[in-house]
Amino acid sequence: MSQRIPLIAGNWKMHKTGTQAVEAVHQLKHLVASAANVEIMVAPPFTALFQVGNALKNSNITLGAQNLYWEPQGAFTGEISAEMLMDAGCRYVIIGHSERRQYFGETDETVNKKIKAALAAQLIPVFCVGELESERDAENTFSVLDKQIRDGLNNVGFNGKPHIVIAYEPVWAIGTGKSATREQAQEVHLFIRELLKKQYGHEFSSLVRILYGGSVNPGNIKSLMEMPDVDGALVGGASLVPETFGKLVFYND
Repeated sequence: MSQRIPLIAGNWKMHKTGTQAVEAVHQLKHLVASAANVEIMVAPPFTALFQVGNALKNSNITLGAQNLYWEPQGAFTGEISAEMLMDAGCRYVIIGHSERRQYFGETDETVNKKIKAALAAQLIPVFCVGELESERDAENTFSVLDKQIRDGLNNVGFNGKPHIVIAYEPVWAIGTGKSATREQAQEVHLFIRELLKKQYGHEFSSLVRILYGGSVNPGNIKSLMEMPDVDGALVGGASLVPETFGKLVFYND
């Protein structure tokens, strides 16, 4: 029996004002109040973090952010530090999402700096990795992921404690309606776990949660979650509607 508690995480991306975000989490809190043996996280835009953090107090939903900058403070107009996220009530921070890589110049090296900054502030990174459709078609999925993970975790120490979540998001499945089959997801998740085992040891790798992301919805989540190395989901569009996200949290019912 796995000791890994599933994590269902909602990445709201650039959606919802502060008022809309608070309204959504008030609905969500009631819908998932009875959820057991699962962890729930939502990551609203920066402008809504503080309001949502307050609205989530005394609930079973944790707060995450969608990005951070690696410096603690300074002349970095438009950036947000790990300390600022902690102050807003965050426990998690998404790092290296494919949209950050695609549109905003994120690299494996900047991802590495951000992971170190998050860990130093006792934030839990949700470290995103994934291949392009052309890379999968060329059968380069494993080499792409190997580089992303090795470079992203370069010189990152955990002292044996799995204070990180890995999110496998095949880029070709994000927002496209396409999803990896459960067998494809399991194959990649097992590869990632074995890679972590080589780097950090069996105990560490057996405790790290590896999420699947990419057009997760109420129709496919149960099938994906039945796979032994799939420990949850990083959800985009389907997390924006409280009723739909609630169905994902109760995937086992």
